Amino acid sequence: MLKKMQFVFLIMAVLLMAVTVTQAQDDVFRVAAVAPSATNDLAFSQSMYDALMLIQGEMGADKFEFVFQDGTFVVDDAAVALREWATSGEYDLIIAHGSQYGTIIEELAPEFPDVSFAWGTDVNTFGLDNVFAYTAAADQGGFVNGALAALMTNTGKIGVVGPIEVGDAKLYVDGFVAGAAAANPDVEVFVTYIQSFSDVPLATEAANTHIANGADILTGSAQMVVGAIAVAQEQGALWFGTQASQAELSADAGVLFQVYRWDVVLRDIMASIAEGKLGGEAYTLTLANGGLVMEQGQYGK
Repeated sequence: MLKKMQFVFLIMAVLLMAVTVTQAQDDVFRVAAVAPSATNDLAFSQSMYDALMLIQGEMGADKFEFVFQDGTFVVDDAAVALREWATSGEYDLIIAHGSQYGTIIEELAPEFPDVSFAWGTDVNTFGLDNVFAYTAAADQGGFVNGALAALMTNTGKIGVVGPIEVGDAKLYVDGFVAGAAAANPDVEVFVTYIQSFSDVPLATEAANTHIANGADILTGSAQMVVGAIAVAQEQGALWFGTQASQAELSADAGVLFQVYRWDVVLRDIMASIAEGKLGGEAYTLTLANGGLVMEQGQYGK
């Protein structure tokens, strides 16, 4: 009987060691993210995709894995993906990268209290212990861009092509206008919100209208700005950007870009999760914490 018990304990010890080894080998941080536009939109979605790629490059693909469902502008489609990921239990962090997803997270997170969620741009965690929120103080880089633009304009007129007057897009535009006014009160800044994040033809039309009215500098926010950038190049205007670097696309027209570094937020969130804290905190990218970076374009180089 004693030998049988010793044998049983031996088997249990071996099994325990096997489980421990398996856990050690599977020490991988897994992230699933949904975003409204393409990973190469040169704007909002790309800023998060680039951050995840950067962290994966730092940690290695064997330590950090992520899936990224882009082009999910339809909220109902995003809700399906987010629920599937939460139900699977495979992910350490689920990211809803878009302010339109807030309602989904508010409803979904309480159903999965052991799953960590993050969403932005916003600072509302809904009072939930498993929700992180993040945003960008886009007015800071906007102020810098606006001030420089006001010093560089020859016509004294600047055109802004905004998407919808919400979130970090509005912050950027407001900061840009304030920066221009501070640098040169005589400069006129004309703002047009096209009521869309993705309508490139409408952004193109708005940019052409600004040029026709005398603007020699353009700026804007969201993925639709590719249309406005093309107008700047064609009409010999200068371009100031935000969210992600648009230096390559804007070429010689690009002056300065405010780049979102979401990896700064993600590192803090991952550290919190590792310590057992699944949410309840909001983060803001700023110039001071390195979450916002100003990148020079090709103009003048």
